[in-house]
Amino acid sequence: MSSTAGWLRLDARLLLVNLSVLAAPVALLAGTLLVTGGDLDLQAIISLGSLLLAILAVTGIGLMRLITTRYRVTPEQVEFRSGLLFRSHRTIPVNRVRTVDLDANPVHRVFGLTSLRIGTGSGRDLSLNGISRQQAATLRRQILDRRGSGRHAAPAADDPVAELDWAWLRYAPLSVWGIGSVFAAAGTLWRTLREMRIDPLDLGIVKDVVIRFGAVPLWFGVLSAVLVIAAAGAAVSTAAFVEGWYGYRLDREGDGDLHVRRGLLVSRSVTIEGRHLRGVEISEPMLMRWTGGARLNAIASGLGDRDENRRRRLLSPPGPRAEALRVVAAIQEPAPAALRPHPRIALRRRVNGALVVVALIIAPLLCLGLWPAAWITALVLLPAAVALAWDAYRALGHGIQGRHLVARAGVLDRRTAVLQRDGIIGWSISRSPFQRRHGLVTLGATTAAGDGCYKVRDVPVSAGLRFAEEAVPGLLTRFLVRE
Repeated sequence: MSSTAGWLRLDARLLLVNLSVLAAPVALLAGTLLVTGGDLDLQAIISLGSLLLAILAVTGIGLMRLITTRYRVTPEQVEFRSGLLFRSHRTIPVNRVRTVDLDANPVHRVFGLTSLRIGTGSGRDLSLNGISRQQAATLRRQILDRRGSGRHAAPAADDPVAELDWAWLRYAPLSVWGIGSVFAAAGTLWRTLREMRIDPLDLGIVKDVVIRFGAVPLWFGVLSAVLVIAAAGAAVSTAAFVEGWYGYRLDREGDGDLHVRRGLLVSRSVTIEGRHLRGVEISEPMLMRWTGGARLNAIASGLGDRDENRRRRLLSPPGPRAEALRVVAAIQEPAPAALRPHPRIALRRRVNGALVVVALIIAPLLCLGLWPAAWITALVLLPAAVALAWDAYRALGHGIQGRHLVARAGVLDRRTAVLQRDGIIGWSISRSPFQRRHGLVTLGATTAAGDGCYKVRDVPVSAGLRFAEEAVPGLLTRFLVRE
């Protein structure tokens, strides 16, 4: 079936997808009738009538959408028409297409449908919600083939760049995201119960926990709570890993395009255009770094706003750092080698910052006269703060490798950016009072891709300016005033 033969419609099965949103109220009504033995009082009749009206409304809206929506792909553009009373006709030139993504939630997958999203990087995305998987794959291939003024994108090779190894599941629990989700869920549940005028402390299960742990020592109760929260967080992180990265496969297509496919309940397919790839970023969260793990992100333009960029830029799941470096080499980006060290004054800056944080924590205890608690807190926090400061200093590094700039920094999440030098469009220079006093500067390499700015922190002024000139000759020197 050629998409240039004429206008195409959405798949008729989309009507069933729309009706599926009524499955929950239908099941609730059926359960009520079953419990009551089929007796219909006024309330049940009103509910049944409301449900019938809702089914008619959803069916009408879905049918109208099927009738009025048309789309087609020509050699020059993608066209989309919709609406009856308020008609809309949108066109996107094929050479302006930056990404072609496929997404399918569980309901779509049951009926063999998917959503195709065409992104331009300017916020004027076009979404075809409700076409068959085969048709979506065909449209994706046609758009990619015609994109870029006649360039032809070859299909992916039989051998992928990377595939999921279930041994990587051991890195899934090493994320604080799971623990944060546990606290967020607990807070949401607490707020919901309070809005329903239910005191969570009056619930039977809560009272039972209080009775069981009320007689145990405080240290045992705290330790048990920490272990329970950590176990729940690990379970959430593991479940998120399985759902998000099931079936993971990274392919390199013609013209250097990267194609990422993954997802269990919600399948995702993201294409990153090769000519808009500006580098890669190796992310090593603290717990994952301690076990030799890392994950890989793309630095690319045209991936949408900040939130969309964070969702689309993922190139690999948490896994061994060696695997991340192998993928970097496979997509023809240099693996970070030995980087230039930073001056020792940068270490002093981080140690001083850590000591200030500890002092701010201890100060309220001293003001309240809790001297033993203050001493214990200081003995616990000071070594940890100094160790983190030392780790933050060790993370600092920068260098130039061929046509790439490399910058590394971070403690809780150490990030190494490998950025193409020809993708740098400017420099952002910042100096705090402490930096001015000690002759330091922070250089920010600005680019139209990724996070927009990748920083080289705490380097001497003269060395930093020489580094900027070496990375992108002539970009910064014309703005300097020589003394």
